[in-house]
Amino acid sequence: MISPPDFTRTLLGKTGIPVCRLGLSATYRPGQRTVHQALDQGLNFFFAYGIDGQMIRALREVFARRREQLVLATGAYNLLLGHPDLRRTLEKRLRQFCTDYIDVFLFLGVTRETHFPPRLREELYRLREEGKVRAVGMSCHDRRFAGRLAAEGSLDVLMIRYNAAHRGAEQEIFPHLAAHNPGVVSYTATRWRALLRRPRGWEGQVPTASQCYRFVLSNPHVHVCLSAPSNPAQLAENLEALRQGPLSAEEIEFMRRFGDAVHREQRWFM
Repeated sequence: MISPPDFTRTLLGKTGIPVCRLGLSATYRPGQRTVHQALDQGLNFFFAYGIDGQMIRALREVFARRREQLVLATGAYNLLLGHPDLRRTLEKRLRQFCTDYIDVFLFLGVTRETHFPPRLREELYRLREEGKVRAVGMSCHDRRFAGRLAAEGSLDVLMIRYNAAHRGAEQEIFPHLAAHNPGVVSYTATRWRALLRRPRGWEGQVPTASQCYRFVLSNPHVHVCLSAPSNPAQLAENLEALRQGPLSAEEIEFMRRFGDAVHREQRWFM
C-alpha cells in the first residue's frame, strides 16, 4: 500500500517543481537497469554529474519522450584551488544529457564560505535568467553558512547532509527556511552505510536502509532524500521507505539514539 501523497511527493520548495521525495544519485553508478526500475516506480529526481555513463544514456533515452516529467540535478564541483567555469560545465552537461535545460544546477562541494563568493552566485543567477537552468543552488558542508543563505533567500535549492547521526541541520539550517522556502535535498541518509553497522557497545537492533531513509523523509523540511544504490536490489530495499511511510515517534527516538552511538564511535568523521 502506497503511503499518503504528502510523504511520497511534494514540491521542491519555492521552485514549484513536483518531485518524488526519494531521489536517485549516480554516486555508485547504479546502471541502466536500476535507473529504469526507479522510473517504473515513480521516481523522477535524478542527481547525476557525468561519472555514470549508463545513467546518462538511460536518461537521454527517456528525455526524448518525457523530459518535462523528470527532474535533473547536476552541477560543477568546487575545485578548491580555483573555481570552475560554471558556464562551460553547464554547456557540457546540456550536451551530455541531450537536453535544452537543467532543472537544478548546483555548485558542489562547498566546505566553507570562501569557496562560494558572491561572484559565483551572480554567475548562477545569470544562467538561470538565460533560461538554461530552472533553479540554482549549492551543496554545502558548512551548515551555518547554508543557514544564513537560506535566511537571506539567496538560493533556490540547498543540498545538505542530514541523517540520524548528523542532525545539526535541525538547529543550523531548518529554522531559517520558512521565510524563503528554498528546496532542500539531503544526501547520505545511511551515513555512508555506518548507520547499517552495529557500533561498539550497542546491544539492540540495527536499522535497515529503509529506516534510515524514512528517518530523513519523516522530516518535513526535507523535500528530496537522495538514495545511492549500486544495483536494483539495493534500490528495491530503499523503495521500502516510500511504501512504509513515516516513522512513529518511538522509531524516531530509536534512530536518534542509534545515530548518537554511531556519531560517538566515529567522532573523527564530522
